[in-house]
Amino acid sequence: MTTPTDGKTPDLSTQEKKEIEKNQPPRAAVLHEIIRAQGDQELERSIAALWWSALAAGLTMGLSLMGMGLLNSRLPDGDEFKVIASFGYCAGFLAVILARQQLFTENTLTAVLPVMTKPTLLNFGRLIRLWTVVLVGNLCGTILVAYVMLELPIFDSKTDHAFLEIGRKVMEHSAGQMFAKGIVSGWMIATMVWMIPSMESAKMWIIILITYFMALGDFTHIVVGSAEVSYLVFAGELPWGDFWAVFAGPTLAGNIIGGSFIFGLISHAQIRSESGAPMPDKPDTDKPHADASDRTTR
Repeated sequence: MTTPTDGKTPDLSTQEKKEIEKNQPPRAAVLHEIIRAQGDQELERSIAALWWSALAAGLTMGLSLMGMGLLNSRLPDGDEFKVIASFGYCAGFLAVILARQQLFTENTLTAVLPVMTKPTLLNFGRLIRLWTVVLVGNLCGTILVAYVMLELPIFDSKTDHAFLEIGRKVMEHSAGQMFAKGIVSGWMIATMVWMIPSMESAKMWIIILITYFMALGDFTHIVVGSAEVSYLVFAGELPWGDFWAVFAGPTLAGNIIGGSFIFGLISHAQIRSESGAPMPDKPDTDKPHADASDRTTR
């Protein structure tokens, strides 16, 4: 047996080499292009399609508030049980992402990559249009679901109290803390979006992992948090001014910075820093006698 000079394992069969190639993870450039193409498709959607999908996502995100409230109300008091109750936070994200509904914080990366790749006024305009429609749709959905959860006789008094406690915990933070925690939250959602194309079979577990840690860290999210905090407003414990000035504004800015200006820019810069030379096509070993014209056009 000879020792190869290129460091590769010697004496591998053709089939084994194929298995190695098949199990290679996609390059960062491939993930970038997958997400960029998805973002370009989203930017092309009509306002009506974006609106209804965003509204549905806002309503669905009420599952996160519902999940945490139901678990908190049925578990004993104590920090160790809050660790279990935090799994309820994952419910809304799982439903929204698996149903492919429009979530604003996903679009802080997905819809931004086409603009970073081709920064034209047209693309900037399309981005602002999408962000505006999706954000308004998400907020309308979450505020509506919070009102329904409070006003209709759906839950018992213990669960209603748990919903109030969730909102109160969010509002313990100052505007500066909302902003800082929003940056981390936006970065975590962008990381999740980047991971999913390379691990499609594990999508559910990626969503649960990322959003569970968001709940444990009390990181602020503009969509979920709007359900939690507007519940306080409808209960008469918080004015709308504080909803917008203390929670929504700083959290929204933090989510955008974390998702677009930190994760998005760094990921895009990584791709731009590569040589730009495409990976060479692998020869078709199943057709060793391909004619010259095939080789020319391949």
